[in-house]
Amino acid sequence: MNLHDFLYGVYPYIALSIFILGSILRFDREQYTWKSDSSQLLSKAGLRLGSNLFHVGIIAVFFGHAVGLLTPHHFFLSLGVSDMTHQMVAIWAGSIFGGLGLLGGAILWHRRMLNKRISVTSRGTDKFILSWLLVTLLLGLSTIPVSLGHAHEGNPGVMIALAEWAQSIVHLRPNPALLENVDTVFKVHLFFGMTVFLVFPFTRLVHVWSAPVGYLGRPYQVVRSKRHFN
Repeated sequence: MNLHDFLYGVYPYIALSIFILGSILRFDREQYTWKSDSSQLLSKAGLRLGSNLFHVGIIAVFFGHAVGLLTPHHFFLSLGVSDMTHQMVAIWAGSIFGGLGLLGGAILWHRRMLNKRISVTSRGTDKFILSWLLVTLLLGLSTIPVSLGHAHEGNPGVMIALAEWAQSIVHLRPNPALLENVDTVFKVHLFFGMTVFLVFPFTRLVHVWSAPVGYLGRPYQVVRSKRHFN
């Protein structure tokens, strides 16, 4: 087995296995470390802006990738969405939300690395995962000019190959050969993206599992004034 086949035929399952099992084990054994470790008490400067931009961007990019890569090709065609329309939507959505995520992440990175109080109290994993996510976003944005070039040539082949590869992984029929003719920048981006899942259980990212979805449907808080009890 060559390196290409390992990275895109075996490595995805290693990353996903550690992602799932590692998350379960950490929740079971280290619940006191299951938190986002907010640094707001140390410094509020740039936190709200950076955090909002980063979270909006990264969440939109994640679900955009999930829908774009895992939805069967024929489903888009059945909706009347041509391959080129699909590709242009992916390009523009990726540019906008990837840019937002990168800008917000850069603000948070600058804050975490250069604010002495925050830097000293930050774990090495905090600095690593933020840096890794920024590089992953930057690589994703670096694919945009290449994708635009393919679009101008009327060639959606790379987009289709990436989607078929992702679906082959999910269907447990890995086909790394689909990526052999894909531009290198896409392959590097895929590797960095898969590695995010690999290191996920060992970082603060685990707090994603505890997203307060129920908060949206919470009951109203009843507040009574002092006069109510007099």
